[in-house]
Amino acid sequence: MKKFPRCFRSAVLILTLGVGCIAMALSESDKKTVETSYPGLASGALMQGLLSDLPDGVLLKTEGLEISKKDMEQEIQKLPAEMKTQMEKNRLFLLEQMATRRLLLLLAKKEGGTTHTQQVEDSLIQSYFENLTKDISVSDKEVADFYEKNKDMCGGASLDKIASELKRYVLQQKKQDAVQSHIQNIGKNRPIFVSAAWVKEQSALASDNPVDKARSSGKPLMVDFGASGCRPCDMMMPILGTLGKKYEGKINILFVHVNKERILAARFGIQSIPVQVFFDKTGREVFRHTGFFPQDEIENKLSELGMK
Repeated sequence: MKKFPRCFRSAVLILTLGVGCIAMALSESDKKTVETSYPGLASGALMQGLLSDLPDGVLLKTEGLEISKKDMEQEIQKLPAEMKTQMEKNRLFLLEQMATRRLLLLLAKKEGGTTHTQQVEDSLIQSYFENLTKDISVSDKEVADFYEKNKDMCGGASLDKIASELKRYVLQQKKQDAVQSHIQNIGKNRPIFVSAAWVKEQSALASDNPVDKARSSGKPLMVDFGASGCRPCDMMMPILGTLGKKYEGKINILFVHVNKERILAARFGIQSIPVQVFFDKTGREVFRHTGFFPQDEIENKLSELGMK
């Protein structure tokens, strides 16, 4: 199993904190979130971000934090040239990263930490996540089940020979999943307010990519996130070609090269490759699978999801 580049794995291991004392009385019907209004635009805590009328130039506001357009421009200037181009269409993604990092540091400080340099800040955030996932474990059965489902990508090695390596991998996946789940739900408890007008503008820009265009086509979609040179990814390529021809006109089959579409991959929470993500005809994610996925199992899943 090939891991996604470390800097982009960490980009999806993020957490944010909402306000506890901003006086804004909203009925349930008034609480329009980023996710309900623009499904798939955010991938973390901003999924629960409340669309609000904020002061001019303010993009996000929550307890202890305010992020402005000026703050964002300064952050963009720090990026490599090739990333600046991609970020022009993905500023809400950047806003989510900026808010998350700063709020994580607030949480870490509450646990007794102090910050001085970026290296110290990174260490504090890492410690926070380690504490969050310290009680997660992996059983031998979980390892055996993972091996059976991904035997083809293990190069013919027996379970006994690679059990320890697989156990570490499955444990890492469980921890990442736990953190991501925590991220996606924390905004429900303490609200985060984002500029409604700005998010609307960013939605149009962020949707200009192959995945979101296919999600809005009115047809079911399977996206395979991978990269060339990754053995299980390469094994998926002929399967994708066969499926594309077999289901032409009925289901969209799409491949995304994560090294060329790094922000897009991070937006969809891709932490290792290959990953197959299934969307229904409304564009809603209904299932995802990590690792090599044989064609017969894909077709069984399509049938199970009512997508054939």
